[in-house]
Amino acid sequence: MSSDVTLSAATRQNLLSLQDTSALTATTQNRLATGKKVASALDNPLNFFTAQSLTGRSKDISSLLDGISNGVQTIQAANQGITSIQKIVDQAKSLTSQALATQITTTGTAATALSTSSLTSTSVVNFFVNGTQVSASGFTSASSIVDVVSALNAVSNAQGVGNAFSIDSTGKKVVLNASADIEFADTASQTTLGFSAGTGTGPTYGTASAAAGTSSEITVSGVTQRASLASQYNNLLIQITQLAGDASFNGVNLISGKNNDLTINFNPKGNSNLTVASTDETASGLGLSAITEKGGTSSTIGQGSFLLNADIKSTAKTLESATDQLKADATTLGSNLSVVQNRQDFSKQIANILDTGSANLTNADLNEEAANSQALSTRQSLGISALSLANTAQQSILQLLR
Repeated sequence: MSSDVTLSAATRQNLLSLQDTSALTATTQNRLATGKKVASALDNPLNFFTAQSLTGRSKDISSLLDGISNGVQTIQAANQGITSIQKIVDQAKSLTSQALATQITTTGTAATALSTSSLTSTSVVNFFVNGTQVSASGFTSASSIVDVVSALNAVSNAQGVGNAFSIDSTGKKVVLNASADIEFADTASQTTLGFSAGTGTGPTYGTASAAAGTSSEITVSGVTQRASLASQYNNLLIQITQLAGDASFNGVNLISGKNNDLTINFNPKGNSNLTVASTDETASGLGLSAITEKGGTSSTIGQGSFLLNADIKSTAKTLESATDQLKADATTLGSNLSVVQNRQDFSKQIANILDTGSANLTNADLNEEAANSQALSTRQSLGISALSLANTAQQSILQLLR
């Protein structure tokens, strides 16, 4: 240090010590104020740039956490959708059970006695058995009521409903008593057997030709109830499709149709990811079809609207298949959700580790720096005292000059 002032060696040495102490004090105070022992590359280039690298990677991973979180919510929304759809499927199963438990019966006694004398070889009785058109013929004027009833029962037995016709206690009138829906195809067939001609529009369960209006003596029960249950079933299918369409999160829906997969990235490079395949949990995707009114030929009145037990059982079978699909897809979603949540926790921990590593390289130990500050303060006081002692000799000469 150049100076025009002449200092003794002891004074100059104490002055240098005080300067060093002041520099150390300034460094310590800066560390206490900023909390950093490495604030720039000038402090420690290796630690500084290593910490920057660690911090940058931590920020990259943290930025992916938002996407991972959205992925978790998307999967959870889809899983909730499947759970709710399963409840609707269970309701549909209940409807099929009710439909099977609803017995269809046709009962009635002819208004007038059967006139066998009016029968000819061309006489035909056309009627529907649970929607299937059949005919009984082979009558003559010599046929008895027993012959007619036997011919009618031969046809009903062929349809699997047993003996639908019998004779009343007078032995003159035809009695209809069947665990099935029996509808006459035309009024001529009704009057031939002694029933009054039906009026109005006959029942129709499909797109085929309608039957004749039901005779006033005949009562059919169970058909309307089953048709109502079929209508409720169709409404449930609509709800399934709508619910699947609403199970989306942030514009992504994993259960309303395929080709809408979700890809979740776990690292900035994108080479560590998971693709969650979308599924189709709509009614059509589950293989569920609306109960339509079947038919279309002149021999079929419909066989729809849960009219046939076989159709109801077939529908129940498709519902079981739908349940199996829902369970399988829910299991897959659950597995994917576990993977994503695990990676979410892992990413959080890795980011924390990186931040901690960066902090260990650059952060100051405040307890140590506080102790250093106190020690430097003491050293500074001692340095000032030492400097004063070093100047004592010159002060003695000053006293002599006075």
